[in-house]
Amino acid sequence: MTTMVNDHIRNGVDTATLFATLDAVKAAPAAAQFQFRATNEWLSGTHNRSTIDGYFGVGEERSHERTFHFDADHPAVLVGHDNGPTPVEYVLHALAACLTAGLANIAAARGVRLTEVRSTVVGDIDLNGILGLNPDVRNGYEKISVRFTVKGDAPAEVLKAIVEQSRARSAVFDVITNQVPITIEVDAS
Repeated sequence: MTTMVNDHIRNGVDTATLFATLDAVKAAPAAAQFQFRATNEWLSGTHNRSTIDGYFGVGEERSHERTFHFDADHPAVLVGHDNGPTPVEYVLHALAACLTAGLANIAAARGVRLTEVRSTVVGDIDLNGILGLNPDVRNGYEKISVRFTVKGDAPAEVLKAIVEQSRARSAVFDVITNQVPITIEVDAS
């Protein structure tokens, strides 16, 4: 059996497609406008379920290859039934996932082959804020820390620079660290 080596696939990233996408967006900046959506339905208590399927991108409505469902809940100690991670835990997951995906793409684009990428994301929160017990305590995380272990065929300085570029380009890091305007409309009956 012959094994073909495909040099434009690095770290699972199709670098030819990555560079073609960059060129296409440079040539047609409007193609970069995306809108992602999630719908959510309350189930019971603090348990709810989000569904992610369609999105708008590259000038048209699109669908994922399959529909994704994500349950969220609180643990029993926070009056839930532990049917899923808490919403704030999804934020930690989103940050880790975004940084890791960016890291893989950037390393691939730079010709660096990765052998291991792991991260631990920790968020510290004081429930006195969210419970309304202390107006001086914020509702969300007081701080978040991310610790990466990255190994590959490049020196440590290069791997650290790749992580830093991923942080600098991360959409989720941006959402967390910069104020994003949010509007809330209510149709109540």
